[in-house]
Amino acid sequence: MLEDGAVWAVKNGFGENDDLLHIEEGGRLEGARPGEVSPRARERGRPQLGTLGSGNHFVEVQRVAEIHDETAARALGLEPDQIVISIHTGSRGLGYQVCDDFLQVMLRSARDHGIDLPDPQLCCAPVRSAEGQRYMGAMYAAANFAFANRQLITHWVRMSFQEVFQKGPRDLGIEVVYDVCHNIAKVETHTVGGKERRLCMHRKGATRAFPPGHPQTPAAYRDVGQPVLIPGDMGRYSYVLVGTARAYEETFGSTCHGAGRRLSRAAAKKAARGRPIAREMEDRGIFVRSDGYATLAEEIPEAYKDVAEVVEVVHRAGISRKVAKLVPLAVIKG
Repeated sequence: MLEDGAVWAVKNGFGENDDLLHIEEGGRLEGARPGEVSPRARERGRPQLGTLGSGNHFVEVQRVAEIHDETAARALGLEPDQIVISIHTGSRGLGYQVCDDFLQVMLRSARDHGIDLPDPQLCCAPVRSAEGQRYMGAMYAAANFAFANRQLITHWVRMSFQEVFQKGPRDLGIEVVYDVCHNIAKVETHTVGGKERRLCMHRKGATRAFPPGHPQTPAAYRDVGQPVLIPGDMGRYSYVLVGTARAYEETFGSTCHGAGRRLSRAAAKKAARGRPIAREMEDRGIFVRSDGYATLAEEIPEAYKDVAEVVEVVHRAGISRKVAKLVPLAVIKG
């Protein structure tokens, strides 16, 4: 699974081969080194495969409230008032442990390579060094865990809808629009100073936004650009966009990943103290389920910036183009 990601999941009956055509890198990052994933990371990840986790991770049942680009929406299979399901989660405790395991390795590497760090949290290693290659291999394995994780949840979303509506996923039209990474470093080819160069692209708080015609944009979307998924808070809306040529020229094919927090988790809990958050959401027509009150308190809508404003910035800057606005109907928080 750490080597094959979503491909492993599909081979084991969790989804269809067509799903892989709509996942970044086909749901599998080459170059993963499962041997660099520690026993502790595996121990943490094993019971968490197929789970959301805490924080801003969620599964939402949403409605397509607005279409901003009819051509792109049609290519992505989106239409007004359609029901869609958004899944936002990653590599869980396994990915966290991979990072934790390599912090000391990177601190030593920085010292060994004479890298002056303004802050120890910025510890690093040259990409081509032995330590850098070990970390990239472990990180790719964690990314493959994330692909598999989302694929399993996709399968169980389909099974849940089938149980309720007594119709199969194909009859219900539950197809994958796209699965894209964020917070990851990947080796890509970009033009710098008029020359093509291989670069290590680290998108933190960012996601890929490749343009129309790019060979890594799925064939079904090649005329409109790679889908970009921007999650919002549980009380307002999320967005689907597409990548642009301008993003490829100016931001190495990158755009924003989300709205970002206005309040820390501690401040959000303080602001939510004593409030019936689930009831507040239900009064707005949004049904919320979570594993506890603390999770909801951290995720109150006012803890986040208005994602519509953030999306408008990247849209006007031309680094991604608005396609559809999605509003939540039901929210599951880890």
